[in-house]
Amino acid sequence: MKKHVTEQTVIFFSVAKWLFLSSFMGVIIGALMALFLWMLEYSVNHRAVLGIPYYFILPLALPLTIFVIRTFAPNAQGHGTEKVIEAVHKNNGKIAVAVMPIKLLATIFTIFAGGSVGKEGPGAQIGAGASSVIASLLNFSAVDRKKLVICGISAGFASVFGTPIAGAIFGIEVLTIGIILYDVLLPSFVAGFAAFTTAQFLGVDYTYFDIHFYKSVNLDLVLIGEVVIAGIFFGFVADFFITVLNDVEHVVVKIKYNRYIKAFVAGLVMVIATLIVGDRYLGLGLNVIENALDPEGFLSTNIHWYDFILKTIFTSISLGSGGSGGIVTPIFYVGATSGVLFGHLLHSQVALFAALGFVSVLAGTTNAPIASIIMAVELFGIEIAHYAAISAVIAFLVSGHRSVFPSQKIAMSKAGNIEIEGDEDIEHTNISIKTDDLEKYKHLGSQLKYKRLKWQAKRFDHRKKPRS
Repeated sequence: MKKHVTEQTVIFFSVAKWLFLSSFMGVIIGALMALFLWMLEYSVNHRAVLGIPYYFILPLALPLTIFVIRTFAPNAQGHGTEKVIEAVHKNNGKIAVAVMPIKLLATIFTIFAGGSVGKEGPGAQIGAGASSVIASLLNFSAVDRKKLVICGISAGFASVFGTPIAGAIFGIEVLTIGIILYDVLLPSFVAGFAAFTTAQFLGVDYTYFDIHFYKSVNLDLVLIGEVVIAGIFFGFVADFFITVLNDVEHVVVKIKYNRYIKAFVAGLVMVIATLIVGDRYLGLGLNVIENALDPEGFLSTNIHWYDFILKTIFTSISLGSGGSGGIVTPIFYVGATSGVLFGHLLHSQVALFAALGFVSVLAGTTNAPIASIIMAVELFGIEIAHYAAISAVIAFLVSGHRSVFPSQKIAMSKAGNIEIEGDEDIEHTNISIKTDDLEKYKHLGSQLKYKRLKWQAKRFDHRKKPRS
């Protein structure tokens, strides 16, 4: 009995400690996110002061962004969340103070100039950075610092998108594929909710979508079948997004020219492309996302079948050439527009499939299916939950052991005949297909399947070179 009382006392003080810390950090991060979102909105709304089309400054903005980040905060490069994951896994959550202001300003400048990036990366990096600074000031242990930094990720994500529960889950799910960190569950929820309510109190408005989808309890096997096929389709879309993002970055790195010249040329290419196809693929693209989710279908008719392809290319060039910003908002764009395409192909429920694409491509690219499902409920309503669960999990599996966050670790195999070797991040983990399965298909005479699996084994069974 005495042991039980002691145990409960220790747990009580631990809960009280993290309730206070996570609430405190949530309020601070919510205020920082409100400032960031206000500055971002103000800059985008005042592009007209340039006197020329805003995207004309891209060839100058990208090199300048590289210079500022390399000079003042090298860890602020890229799309933010990736660097936070890396800091948690490799540096006990330590993040330099300079990362926060530099990431904020660099992202605002990139989006102002038309860079195709998102806003959640800076949110996660600023939230995690603030948590790291507070943990260092209070002389926290490495374990407690990592917990507080994870709370910062959750709070940043929750207050940027207005999804406190999904934000909390995202912060503890995105670090390792197949593991949810239950020891950080309570503080992540509290930090996410505190940040969200603080940002709202300070005037941040969030967009939620009514796609007019109301489903009775009747079993609709046709719709379920369509959702299953949609999940497979969105898994391939996620794989396409990851592939193009990685390949463009690798191509840019291999070009043997000065990084500033490469950034200038990349910006020039985007300007020329914009003059040809229009500016719908620049910046956040929130208006296109809203059109895709139009419940009446009128605005979604303005979505082109190739929108998700061109958005992927523009985002890859923006980030691969040195732009600063997040990756999740472009993923939403790609998911929603590819969902419109799928809905039109089936002549069925366009807004529903746009919403499913919105969260399913997120699940496939970030390996965070639980957070994606909860986000569907928070943004679109409870009626979509069952279908979002099916589509998101299938997309998560179909996209394979890949991610837009190469610093993620892998703790599970997505298929029984795939082996995971090592305890490194995705970039350095050896993923291979079992030889027995290859021989089995060979002996069964399925030559086509044998050749396909052999190609997959060759593709997976190597160690990727680390990014420069």
